[in-house]
Amino acid sequence: MKPMAMDTPPEIEQMLIEGYRKMPVWKKLQQVGKLSDLVRQLAINDIRRRYPQAGERELKLRQALRWIEPELMCKAFGWNVEKEGY
Repeated sequence: MKPMAMDTPPEIEQMLIEGYRKMPVWKKLQQVGKLSDLVRQLAINDIRRRYPQAGERELKLRQALRWIEPELMCKAFGWNVEKEGY
């Protein structure tokens, strides 16, 4: 079996895989939720760094733009990517 991560020894990777297989579904979903929250927080932190003057609404719109296509952003929120940028 080809290793999934180049920086993890195969025996450790196998232990991780076995642990995930034994983990109850609710716990896996909980961990996915935490990772999703982390991704959202990292995105907000990056947007704050790039646009320090942005208010809460702008932060949320710029975050949404990372997952929503520009045409829909314009229709739903009036966010013009050509004018406002990403």
